[in-house]
Amino acid sequence: MFRSILLSLLTLGTAAVSALLLLASSLHAADPARPNILFICTDDQSYDALSHVQKEQGEEGRFPWLQTPNLDHLAAQGVRFRNAFVNNSLCSPSRAVNLTGRFNHDPGNSIASNFRPFPLRNVTHATLMRDAGYTTAYVGKWHMGSQRERPGFDYHATYVGHGRYDNCRFIVDGKDVPTKGWVDDVATDYAIEFIKKQKTSNKPWSLILGFKTPHQPWEPPARAKDLYEGELARTVPNVNTPPIYWPNPARAKKPVPPTMPTNLDYFRCVNAMDDCVGRLLKALDQSGFASNTLVIFTSDNGFYLGAHATGDKRSAYEESLRVPFLVRYPALGEKASGRVVDEMVLNLDLARSLLDFAGVPAPEEMKGQSWRPLLTGEKVSWRQSWFYEYFTEKQKGTRVPDITAVRTKDAKLVKYPGFPAWTELFDLKADPYEIRNLINDPAAALLKEKMLAEHDRLSREVDYQVPDFVDRPPDWGKPGSLAGELSDP
Repeated sequence: MFRSILLSLLTLGTAAVSALLLLASSLHAADPARPNILFICTDDQSYDALSHVQKEQGEEGRFPWLQTPNLDHLAAQGVRFRNAFVNNSLCSPSRAVNLTGRFNHDPGNSIASNFRPFPLRNVTHATLMRDAGYTTAYVGKWHMGSQRERPGFDYHATYVGHGRYDNCRFIVDGKDVPTKGWVDDVATDYAIEFIKKQKTSNKPWSLILGFKTPHQPWEPPARAKDLYEGELARTVPNVNTPPIYWPNPARAKKPVPPTMPTNLDYFRCVNAMDDCVGRLLKALDQSGFASNTLVIFTSDNGFYLGAHATGDKRSAYEESLRVPFLVRYPALGEKASGRVVDEMVLNLDLARSLLDFAGVPAPEEMKGQSWRPLLTGEKVSWRQSWFYEYFTEKQKGTRVPDITAVRTKDAKLVKYPGFPAWTELFDLKADPYEIRNLINDPAAALLKEKMLAEHDRLSREVDYQVPDFVDRPPDWGKPGSLAGELSDP
């Protein structure tokens, strides 16, 4: 019908045709089937570094004094995925999975360390949505080596690598721009400016905002520098259980104290970042975008914060690969408000999910599943297991061996290629802190057989291989090459 009307209007001249096309564009942009998208990603945020999670955990919460009121509000208005994970617990690889929906060993991803630029040829949800009529933007932390390009985005205001917390130099559409202030406040300013400018556009938009928080060196702004002074963290049962690849017999013999000091600046940064989230949500309200904007909040990986007697991330214990994950989309109504979902979702799912909401077909090469039906509680076939991978990289002070793992709802098998004696098997239902390795326990023989078979099945399914774009340490393969200390908790 539209085509016949257009043909008939050709006789009226180009002005009439232009008016009709503008009207059609406006109607299409207002279509709730094409929501705006705001995807917020922090860096190194533990899944439990949210005050509503601490409240849920009660006496088992490690940081009961933490306050994140704006993220609590976001969770109350939307859906919290209680079991959200990353397929590779490292910054750049996880971010590349977010964009491509493909495993890190896949050449269509090609990011298996923190030291390489994101390939300009990669197909991402941003490239596909832009082709489908979305305005795409990236603000804040990009973190793909020292790369300056932001492929797939119409607009960007970002910085190189980790940037810095104070007075960070931004790259705005390719030009270096000095800034003043705390880096996540500045990034939020750029994001709000972008949102406001879209009020005069007839196109839907997709904005990714990467926060530096709470990555080291943990420098909060002045408004948060004295928060939580004197507070201690409650300990967890695995606080003296070191990783199997880095044993510490003396530490393992120590009793678990009820409390211990923690990095308070980490949480001060989280609190200040929560302020930024509040400003973003207010900007959506004031711009009239809130009702038709899909808001997602997560992190690129977890963080140990002393669990398993370590800091950092990378390895396959729960505190490392588990992340916060909140989704709000008011257009779905009350069914998608204030819910908690227990199905296992992955960063691998993000690209397909965003494309699903945007009405853009996802390429077959993109893995994962769209979690859209989970938001409203639709009955849908969902994964019962998933595959984890990590590749040793040339990162000083954080030597973690290659890892493959499979996790189900109730169990986990962890392999360290080249080190079969380190294989770990955990019953997560009975041992959620992963203290007791059951791999040589005769009573767990059936579980071991099942998990080994599932690991092999998934490995074949995802075509697992060690890619040639891994950045190995200079001493890789030499005797003692895994020597080195993990980051201090």
